Amino acid sequence: MNKTTLRVTGMHCASCAVNLEKALKKTPGVTGASVNFATQKATVEHAEHVHSAELVAAVSKAGYTAFEQGIAHVPVEESTEVKNDLLVAVPLAFLVFVLSFVESVPSLLLFFLALPVQFWAGRSFYARTLAALRRGSADMDVLVAIGTSAAFFYSAAVTFGFLQGSLYYDGAAVIIAFILLGRYLEARSRSLTGEAVRKLMDLQPKKARVLRNGRLVEVPVELLKAGDVFLVKPGERVATDGIVVFGDSAVDESMVTGESMPVEKRKGDAVVGGTVNGSGALRVRATRVGSETMLAQIVKLVEDAQATKAPVQLLADRVAAVFVPVVIVIAFAAAGYWLLLAHASFDFALTVFVSVLIVACPCALGLAMPVAVLVGTGKGAEQGILIKGGDALEAAGKINTVVFDKTGTLTNGKPSVTDVVAFGKVDALRFAAIAEKNSEHPLAKAILAKAGRVPNPTAFKSVTGKGVKARYAGKEIAVGSRKLVKCGAKEDSAAKKLEAQGKTVVFVGLDGKCVGVIAIADTIKPHAAEAVAALKRKGFNVAMITGDNESTARAIATEAGIDEVIAEVLPVEKEREVARMQKAGRRVAFVGDGVNDAPALARAELGIALGSGTDVAMETGGIVLVRNDLRDVAAAIDLSCYTLRKIRENLFWAFAYNVAAIPVAAGALYSYGVMLDPMLAGAAMAFSSVSVVGNALLMRGWKPEDHG
Repeated sequence: MNKTTLRVTGMHCASCAVNLEKALKKTPGVTGASVNFATQKATVEHAEHVHSAELVAAVSKAGYTAFEQGIAHVPVEESTEVKNDLLVAVPLAFLVFVLSFVESVPSLLLFFLALPVQFWAGRSFYARTLAALRRGSADMDVLVAIGTSAAFFYSAAVTFGFLQGSLYYDGAAVIIAFILLGRYLEARSRSLTGEAVRKLMDLQPKKARVLRNGRLVEVPVELLKAGDVFLVKPGERVATDGIVVFGDSAVDESMVTGESMPVEKRKGDAVVGGTVNGSGALRVRATRVGSETMLAQIVKLVEDAQATKAPVQLLADRVAAVFVPVVIVIAFAAAGYWLLLAHASFDFALTVFVSVLIVACPCALGLAMPVAVLVGTGKGAEQGILIKGGDALEAAGKINTVVFDKTGTLTNGKPSVTDVVAFGKVDALRFAAIAEKNSEHPLAKAILAKAGRVPNPTAFKSVTGKGVKARYAGKEIAVGSRKLVKCGAKEDSAAKKLEAQGKTVVFVGLDGKCVGVIAIADTIKPHAAEAVAALKRKGFNVAMITGDNESTARAIATEAGIDEVIAEVLPVEKEREVARMQKAGRRVAFVGDGVNDAPALARAELGIALGSGTDVAMETGGIVLVRNDLRDVAAAIDLSCYTLRKIRENLFWAFAYNVAAIPVAAGALYSYGVMLDPMLAGAAMAFSSVSVVGNALLMRGWKPEDHG
């Protein structure tokens, strides 16, 4: 069996992905199909004789457009296409709406203004409706096409003298404009998914210096083979996963582990592709290349995890799938009854038919989500909370567990001096800073930041793996590990107490005697404990996950007020831990900031990324906290749930008004002198829209402390 990956454009909801999967599976020779709505990709398993052109044709027949992965042609982004339609729909719909209130305006002018909105800006609704009808299904597009067409063609019949009645050009045009706006916001949100994956891939260098026949040759990284030995110069990214065969250096592995401390590497140590080399040169033997590397696995995890999300629009589509055929049947049945059984005039029967369709027109349904999302996301932006769309809103209403990454999320993400213990009257911190002034090591920078300005040493020497030595004012200074600075039982005991708290300890020696120890650690952020307490009050389970060691993790968790700790995990394991929680029935929100958090952010029902974090994390998360204030985690979840509640209320009222009015429009109360003609049907439709907008606008009064 062969496997082909296609890039698909034109999908606008999760039901599109389901429908496309069904269409692909019906193709002869296809044994399986998986459509990823988030990444806009379709993976198809098929027999060897099936050509990719047949798969592209099957996608096209279903109403979408497909391109083979890797081909030179790059299709126009869907958000750009919808934006171009919006530029036509919005100004013309606004004109039609305003002019509809002016009695002297000729109806022919309204017809020509509404015409391009209906059949140019709204052409995609018709194309997808035809495709849906061919599949024997109904979705939001069918509802939009029938409702707006009924309003437009009835108005056209009135304009050209075929019928007597009111005009509904404004309703048809405004519906299309608003729904296109919602589609544009959806498309923009989806485009961030691909951007996140692209930025992940950009972490891998494009070229590597490979040792071939005793000479260094620069080759594209795609041509690296397992067993190749390549050079990594100071400051460069490691080309691919491998083992150090020569050299000593410190490598920044924060993109993988999330930990800020560079890791010392020497012969025999493993390095990960994409990590940043420090000040020493390394020669590395490649062990994993291409799709086998850790970075490639992270990319795949992000794509796969994102595919599990279901947008809130699916709720409307599920209802529409039943609502549309029922409304059509009712409209035909009502018209048939009055024409054939009640012997009413054709004009009356046609009026009943159009009234039913107009009162069931999905104006309120089209507004229900976009207006609530616009108001909710606007309020969030005011508070520094960016909600990316329906995925995040739907997920926020279901979560019961919040999992925090440690480094850079709960903590500041960089080492700081926390304790200075001096033995005697010597200023241990000042002497340590003098010795470390010429060092580039992160621990040295932490000591210098704490000490402030200090003079230069008269001599300086770095001792690999142990620390530094220096001379100042005739004294020999040594700063580093126990191997460099000899200490007695008293000094060792003080150091062990600090190490038990998860801190890194640096020893300070003066003329061969230990005069102090300095503790350095990644400190907890302001308001972290307050944020955790707020989440617990709201009933959430709170956990912390980190690649750091158990003792350090426990120390930070205790300070933050977190009881559940998962330590010493790699990025793949972070994602697996989230999946494990989900299998146990927990619905997870993951809070993170680094590249290493991307798979877990994507796997969780709700990903919350800090604005101070990496671009990849921010684009993978469904919610971004711009202010880097952990108290906004609870506020973001609260606002998302509030917005989702408003969407559901809007959807209910959108259908409730229409469903209640449909029997009246069909003439059920005609014998009592009550009849809903197209004009009143349009008024009922407008009233439902006003109620939906009004309900959404109530959200403008939301504040972080409200609705808890």
